[in-house]
Amino acid sequence: MTVHNLHGAARADLGSKIGDVFFAEPLFDALPDVVFFVKDRQGRYVLVNHTLARRCGMKEKAGLLGKSANEVFAAPLGQRFQAQDQAVLDEGVLIEDQLELHLYPNRDPGWCLTQKRPLRDAGGAIIGLAGISRDLAMADHKNPAYHKVADAVRLIHDKYGEPLTLPQLARTAHMSVAQIERYFDRIFHITPRQMIIKTRLEAASRMLAGSASVSDIAQACGYADHSAFTRQFRATVGVTPSEYRALLRGA
Repeated sequence: MTVHNLHGAARADLGSKIGDVFFAEPLFDALPDVVFFVKDRQGRYVLVNHTLARRCGMKEKAGLLGKSANEVFAAPLGQRFQAQDQAVLDEGVLIEDQLELHLYPNRDPGWCLTQKRPLRDAGGAIIGLAGISRDLAMADHKNPAYHKVADAVRLIHDKYGEPLTLPQLARTAHMSVAQIERYFDRIFHITPRQMIIKTRLEAASRMLAGSASVSDIAQACGYADHSAFTRQFRATVGVTPSEYRALLRGA
């Protein structure tokens, strides 16, 4: 028997002996920086951790069970999350390390990396989905490579309103493209492109709290036009810039 077959047999044997398939729930409850959930075929929560419940403004996890994203999150965020779930449930789409900006009930924004994947039965049919959202970690300033990419990071923060390319960042850091991508992943846990998006949208979200027009904000944040900015903002935040402004104002 090959090593792979031995591993498969051991996993099947262990799986047949576990009484509770959700045995890992207490482990996720112990992670304050990770949101964890399992949903059924209709996109309703069947399992959540304490972190998700708290961030939805609920004292107990039971308050989320049986509800869909539409029922938990304010419009239009709820519809956006629901559509994302349906893509996983209907088409088997894998969502991997998607950079997202979440707006919590107290209006505080929070950056995270989200993963969702379908759950299948023994016959391969999709019966639900599981997902996690990890808070974007603080930069590891103690990493010996941090000083090597510091100039590239400063360039992003200072020039986010201008066109920025990966080769340009690599030259600034005196690295190859492959090296700078590797160091960004180690230190910031995101890619250079994701950091550019994050920096631009952080600036945009601050501006949206004011009275500047969406077109002016798009130009100030390095987007070629209003529609390109809106597409990127909606893909990352889940709502359009105008909808986000309304949410900030409590509309």
